[in-house]
Amino acid sequence: MRKIGILTSGGDCQGLNAAIRGIGKSLYTKFGGDVAVYGIHDGYRGLIQGLFHPMGPQEFSGILALGGTVLGTSRQPYKSLCRAEETGAQLVENMKKTYADLGLDCLVILGGNGTHKTANLLSKEGLDIVTLPKTIDNDIWGTDITFGFSSAVEIAAHVIDCIHTTATSHSRVFIVEVMGHKVGWLTLEAGIAGGADVILLPEMPYDTDRIVEALRRRNSSGKRFSILAVAEGALSQDEAGLNRKEFHAERKKMKYPSVSYRLADELGKMTGQEIRVTVPGHIQRGGSPCPYDRVLATQFGTAAVELIEQKKFGRMVALKSGKMVSVPLDEVAGRLKTVPPDCGLIGAARDIGISFGCKI
Repeated sequence: MRKIGILTSGGDCQGLNAAIRGIGKSLYTKFGGDVAVYGIHDGYRGLIQGLFHPMGPQEFSGILALGGTVLGTSRQPYKSLCRAEETGAQLVENMKKTYADLGLDCLVILGGNGTHKTANLLSKEGLDIVTLPKTIDNDIWGTDITFGFSSAVEIAAHVIDCIHTTATSHSRVFIVEVMGHKVGWLTLEAGIAGGADVILLPEMPYDTDRIVEALRRRNSSGKRFSILAVAEGALSQDEAGLNRKEFHAERKKMKYPSVSYRLADELGKMTGQEIRVTVPGHIQRGGSPCPYDRVLATQFGTAAVELIEQKKFGRMVALKSGKMVSVPLDEVAGRLKTVPPDCGLIGAARDIGISFGCKI
């Protein structure tokens, strides 16, 4: 009998339950009574503490459109597992023990970048691992898209849509701060979809003077408002010139809750216009997955089961050029998929007059 464990780790996002459903339904369809599925509770914490329960076929019904994760999740920093002292080694040993105690043939892990680092570590420790790429950031190396991303784009774009009416009514400049950690995919697509006038990405450090130029061009053309889609990880050109230590020191001294509020203050002083900031925050990763994410997560789930059947472990399922493939975890772990400044989406945005606050 095959014994398969499933866990979800890191931040939650839309489509996790759809993916869990895809894995479970595919396992029971393929192997029937010759498979036992175990849900690991609360991510790697559950694997460390031995928290799990058997999941029968009925547990994979009725969760396709459900947000969050029925298994629970947590963040287990990768650095805590790599410490030279005994604590880090013990955490890894505890995870290996839970895997062995359950007699697992494979552990299926759903997660983002940090999750994949740990998954790769466990794979190197001898566990048979298959992973699925989930994150609203769409920053996982090796796949064209992650599930959760399209749902978050839809929400962020809707926020920008809603801001348009109040911005127009009050002739204001609005900044909408979009999630995405260190990359700008979510801000880029939501900004284009929502009709933002300025889009600021971590990959393209901004010059405040150029943003002011863009706002003044709109004013001179009779536009009564402007909307900026600003990635939470956006940084100025001055900050981009700092080393990591200097950058973190500068950010610690920053009196504003985020870069968007700092920018609002700067732009207000430079333009004399009224600036407002909207931070949709975690609603971007909440709620029901959009239809695209439900389909994608289901495909990823069934592709993971194919890898299990073929005994191709130490790999992540991925979508490349419209096809389901798999990528070695060694190639995925520790790498970010950032927005190339010369990508087609940037070019299309520039062609319709969107400013990125820089020359590039």
